Amino acid sequence: MRILVLGGYGHFGGRIARSLAADAGMDIIVAGRDAARAERFIVETALGRERMRAARLDVESDAFEQELRALAPALVIHTAGPFQERDYRVAEAALACGSHYVDLADGRGFVAGIDALDAKARATQRWAIGGASSVPGLTAAVVESLRERFSRLDAVQTGISPGNRTPRGLATTRAILSYVGQPYAALVKGEWRDVHGWQSLRRVVYPGLGARWLARCEVPDLEVLPRRYPSLKTCDFRAGLDLRRMHFGLWLGSWLVRARLVSGMQGWAERLLAISERWIENGSDVGAMHVGLSGVDFDGTPLRLRWTLLARDGDGPQVPCTAAILLARKLARGELPGSGAKPCLDMFGLDEFLQALDGYAIETDLRRR
Repeated sequence: MRILVLGGYGHFGGRIARSLAADAGMDIIVAGRDAARAERFIVETALGRERMRAARLDVESDAFEQELRALAPALVIHTAGPFQERDYRVAEAALACGSHYVDLADGRGFVAGIDALDAKARATQRWAIGGASSVPGLTAAVVESLRERFSRLDAVQTGISPGNRTPRGLATTRAILSYVGQPYAALVKGEWRDVHGWQSLRRVVYPGLGARWLARCEVPDLEVLPRRYPSLKTCDFRAGLDLRRMHFGLWLGSWLVRARLVSGMQGWAERLLAISERWIENGSDVGAMHVGLSGVDFDGTPLRLRWTLLARDGDGPQVPCTAAILLARKLARGELPGSGAKPCLDMFGLDEFLQALDGYAIETDLRRR
């Protein structure tokens, strides 16, 4: 199966390309605007040119669709964010070329709106799947795996805190900064209310790791999970930085945006990323994620569960890559029947996801609270 990874030499795209290139029968095209970087990435990867080749592709080019068609991929995996600033031209071009499409988008509107391409995807008998990443891909799989324990599911509250000693990219930094201090709608206690990005601080204790501070973030879960589970009264997502100086510094910045002293923080992305790189040897290499569910069991008793994932030894960045890897493998084996355009919900089970992480220093835990 020929798979084109757009942004394939980047932070997440590189992991996806390496993982799929190790599979028999995969032909990986590492694509992006910088052909020299793509070539260097391939040379430095153990499998090298046996399973991978480079291609220059610029999604902003007028010739993008024509160049994509010439490469003839069966699947396009789009990792070149930030998706808060993207439209659907890559997905539309992929479908027009007869390719499946999968992205790692974390933009709320982008993922929630991808079903606008459903008619095109069905007409070409292909899939266009948005948000094949930690959110909503993994969170939705966790919720669905535990939903059968509830007669009524009232709340889903998720948090992610990556370890500081893991690589970070400019696109991810810009994505986070896009909503810092900005208002957005969230479902809270049965009402849609305006909340603000990187505010409402919360301290969460992870067994075997310790305490991390989290703050509100705007992600696709806030839109797609209430649609999927109409009984929800609260849907919350928070993220946090391992180093408190970075976490609380960003929190202070959110107040400048909220007070309209600055219009936003995206313009600071390169400088803040450079500062964070100076501190990359500090903190921990352990990332954490939790999904908390609250509701009522079938005896009418209140039920609260918390599923936790810990990623040690710097393996945390493999988690957001795994949904796309898993979907590519399922498509290659003919295990993803049907077609259409949708957010990454109900495309795989939690057990499948965790099996794809075998060999990484990742552990999970489920507790009743």
